[in-house]
This record gives sequence, C-alpha cells and structure tokens, in this order.
Amino acid sequence: MSFQSIPGQARAKRMLQNGLKSGKLSHAYIFSGPAGSGRSQMAVKLAQAVFCTEMVDDACGTCRECRKVEHGNHPNLIRIDPDGASVKIEQIRELQRELGYRASGDQKKIYVISQADRMTIQAANSLLKFLEEPGPDIMAILITENGQALLPTIQSRAQWVPFTPLGVAEMVEALHEQEGHPLALVLPAAHVAGGLDGARNYIQSKEFAEARNVMLQLAKETLTRFPHVLVTVQQLIFKSELAAQLSLILDLWLLCLKDMIHLRSGRRESVVYIDQTDWMYKHAMNLDMHYWVRSMELVIELQKRLRTSANAQLALEQAVIEMQHKG
Repeated sequence: MSFQSIPGQARAKRMLQNGLKSGKLSHAYIFSGPAGSGRSQMAVKLAQAVFCTEMVDDACGTCRECRKVEHGNHPNLIRIDPDGASVKIEQIRELQRELGYRASGDQKKIYVISQADRMTIQAANSLLKFLEEPGPDIMAILITENGQALLPTIQSRAQWVPFTPLGVAEMVEALHEQEGHPLALVLPAAHVAGGLDGARNYIQSKEFAEARNVMLQLAKETLTRFPHVLVTVQQLIFKSELAAQLSLILDLWLLCLKDMIHLRSGRRESVVYIDQTDWMYKHAMNLDMHYWVRSMELVIELQKRLRTSANAQLALEQAVIEMQHKG
C-alpha cells in the first residue's frame, strides 16, 4: 500500500516523497503530532518505500521487501516501544549493538522509537550520541505526541515532520469509504472521538451503538413522552452498564441538538444522524431556534455539573424537566 492509503497529512507525505525522489532522506526524523493522526502508519510506509524494489518515491506494497515490512519481520527494520512507563537506556544500548552488526545486503537500516518523548534522560543522552555520528546507512524515526518534550539537542539533529489532527471529512473517508464501516456510526464517532483510532474503536465497540440508540430514545422522549422519559433515564441508563457511558451519551446528544439547528436552518447536508432526519426535521421545524440553543446550553451545563460531585441521575432528570419549557 502506498502513502496515499494514509488519510490526510499531505504535507508529511510531500516532505517524505520529495526526499525519496531526490535521494536526500534525512538520517533522523521526528514524527510529531496527536495520536490517531497516522504517525506509526507513515513510519511503516516510509520504511516500505525505502526498501521497495519496484518504486522510488512510494511503496508498491506487493514486492518481497514491502511484504516483510508489513508483516513485521524485515531484518533491517527495528521497532522500539516503551518498556513499561519509559524507553530505557538498556533498550537504546541494545539498539546500538544490534545496528552495529545487523544488516541484510547493502540496504539502509531503519529504527523506529514509539513514544520517544518517554525516553529516560539516560536513554535520550545515549541516543543523542548515536545521532551525532550517524552512519550513512542508518535512519531513525522518532514518533511522539510532543516533539518539544525531546531533548533540544535531539530536536536539532532530526528533521521534523509535523502531523495534524484529522478533520471529520478525512476520518469519514478513511472509516466509511476505505474501511466500509456504516456511515450512521462513522459520522457521530468521527465527531466525538479525539482522532481516527478513537473513532474506529468507538465504531467497533458494542457500547457505542448502544449509547447512540439510548441517546436517540432519550432525545425523542424528552420531546414527546414526558414524564415517561424519566423512567427511560432510570431504566436504560442508570440501572444498566450504560451509566458508565453517560459522558459519551451527552456528547452524542449535543450532536443531535446541533442537527436540529442545522435542519431548522436548512443545512441538511451538515446533519450527523443521517438515518434519523425524518422525525428530527418534524420536531426541528415545530420549535423555534431559541429552544434548540437553550437545550444545548442545558446539556453543556449538565456536563459541567457532572465533572463535580453532582448526583448524575438527579442532574440529568433536572435538565430533561427544564427542556419541557418550550414556549
């Protein structure tokens, strides 16, 4: 698979492919950006492109070298993850010993350190000595959420490749169009998750679909079945395992209320709950914009209260009761 299989990150792809085309790759890279932005996948694609026997500025994904990288058994690719809470000096020393003799043919040797900002001071200083005198056939890729947390001397000896959070549209493309997950789950997951990995985890979990369904029932009954909705709150949330998912339910409810505002404003293309538009449109048009804005404010205030010691069930019931004032 090529660089284009990674969603977004056009700048990072351009930097790396330009280096491959010109034959001027750096001896060390810092892939810095938020989790879920594709840093680890990009490291794999760069290694594949370096070793690929069929292409110059990308990875074919099918040659023997590409397949070995994909399967995690390429002899010239070394990966280091934190040992417990940190990357330790013993791991860096073992890396240095291994790179001293490890080679297969005349290929470059590549090592990837995940969560590089979690190196101990001793490990970072040991790596620094290694970076100061790089061999012509060795490349380092340091993956981190915060490149500024690395030693300044390490930062100055590596080329930065910045990664930015994926936008909702990019996550939807990756999860729905490329991976085939249902759009009805992809859209809310992409809005409430902190990144692509988080959204994927939501979609693949039974709890997310359950939280979505319960939220939709709560939203409908708040509008149409008071006071029965208070029974729903008790039975389906606080007397079930979904009590632990209350924060997620409220995030999903906010999206539903935003959808009401989009529908009230004629912005149907912005709706997240695309499989719910029939009943949502009817209610959106029956109540004025002030009501929907006020409802959002009530949910946001509820989220704030739940960060303190407020009684969760009582606070949610109070918000539902206040939403009954529709004049």
